[in-house]
Amino acid sequence: MSEEINVQETAADQAADNVSQDALENVVTLKKGDTVKGTVVKIDDNQAYVSLGYKYDGVIPLRELSSVSLDNAAEAVQIGQEVEAKIVSINDAKESLVLSKRQADAPRAWDELQAKFDGGEAFEVVVTDVVKGGLVADVGVRGFIPASMVERHFVEDFSSYKGRTIKVKVKEIDRENNKVILSAKDVLEAEYEEKKQQIMSGLEPGQVLEGKVQRLTPFGAFVDIGGIDGLVHVSEMAWQHVAHPADVVSEGQDVKVKVLKVDPSIGKISLSIKAAQPGPWESAVGKFNIGDIVTGVVKRLVSFGAFVEIAPGVEGLVHISQIAHRHIATPYEVLKEGQEVQAKVLDFNPSEKRVSLSIKETEEAPARPEREARAPRAPREETNLPPAESMSFNLGERFGDKLSKFK
Repeated sequence: MSEEINVQETAADQAADNVSQDALENVVTLKKGDTVKGTVVKIDDNQAYVSLGYKYDGVIPLRELSSVSLDNAAEAVQIGQEVEAKIVSINDAKESLVLSKRQADAPRAWDELQAKFDGGEAFEVVVTDVVKGGLVADVGVRGFIPASMVERHFVEDFSSYKGRTIKVKVKEIDRENNKVILSAKDVLEAEYEEKKQQIMSGLEPGQVLEGKVQRLTPFGAFVDIGGIDGLVHVSEMAWQHVAHPADVVSEGQDVKVKVLKVDPSIGKISLSIKAAQPGPWESAVGKFNIGDIVTGVVKRLVSFGAFVEIAPGVEGLVHISQIAHRHIATPYEVLKEGQEVQAKVLDFNPSEKRVSLSIKETEEAPARPEREARAPRAPREETNLPPAESMSFNLGERFGDKLSKFK
C-alpha cells in the first residue's frame, strides 16, 4: 500500500515539476517585441485584458487597441475574441504585461491593403469616426475617406455615418508616410453603372414610369427610375414656362415621367414630366366656351395682334382689329407683354389648338359724336348766259374776220 502511495506522490511531484518548468520557459520566451496570441477575458473603458496562458494577463491600453481614436475599448474588441498583439513591455515583479494590438495588426494590414489596391478589390469597413473633411475607418491602419469620396452625390452632414458599415476600395496607399485613402464612391459608381446598363437595356421611348426626384440643378431635375437616374430638362418640367425646376418639383417628390430618349453608349436617359401628363389643350376641353369672358396674360406681341395665355400652355390670338375700338397701327400702342387682360372667346377649337379672342368685346364701345347739321345750300344765281351753241356762234362772228387774216 505504501509503495502505491509513493508511486502516486512521485508522479504528482513530477507533474508539478513539469508545470514549473513550463512556467519558467514562458517567462524566458516572453520578451518585449514578441508577437503573441490570446483571448480577451475582460474589457474596461480604457483597456482590455488578454489571457495568454501566462501566469498573469496582458493589458492592451485603449490607444494600443486600434490605429484610430476610440471612445472605449469595447469599440475594438469583444470578450472571447482571439487577438494577436505585440509585447510592448513586461515586468514580472509588478506583474505588468503591456500589449499592443495596433502594432501587431499594422504590418499584416499594409500587405493586405496593397493586395486589395493592386486587385481593385472592394471590401467592407466600419466608420469609426467623423472628422473634418471626411470619415475614418480602422483597416489595421488608419484609413481616411474624403467627403468627396463617400457618396455619388453631395452630403452636407456626415454625423449619421459613425458606426455604419460601408463598402470601399483603396484609392491611394503610401506605406512610407502611413497614408491610406479609401473611396466608397468608386464602389457605388461601379455598382451604379452595372445596374444602369441592365435597366437601360429594358427601356424604350414612350414608356411612362414612376420615379423620385433625387436632386435639382438649374438646368433640370435628376429622377430615380428604379436605381438609375434620368434627366428631366427644365423645358420638360411643365407645359408652361419654368424658370427653375424648384418652382415645379422638390427633392424626394414622387413623379410620373415619360421616357423620351435612351442612349446606352453614353449612359444618358432623357425624361419628361410634362409629356406624362395631359397636354394643356386636352385639359382645356370643356373649360372654355364661345362667349366666355376670360382672364389672361399677354405673352407675345406681333405686328398682326397679341397672343394671350388663358390657361397654362393655352394661348389665344387677339387680332389687331380686336384689341381696341379705335384704329391702332400696332398692338404696342395698347398692350405690353406680361399685362393681364380680359378677353372674350370668339372661337375655341382645341383639336386644332386655336383660340380666337377679343379684348374690345369686353369693353363698352365709346359713343360716336353726333354729326353737325349741314347748312342749307345757297340758291343758284341765274346768270342768263346764252346756251353753248350761241356762245360759239357769237365768238365766231366776233373773231372770224380777224382769224381770216392768218389763213
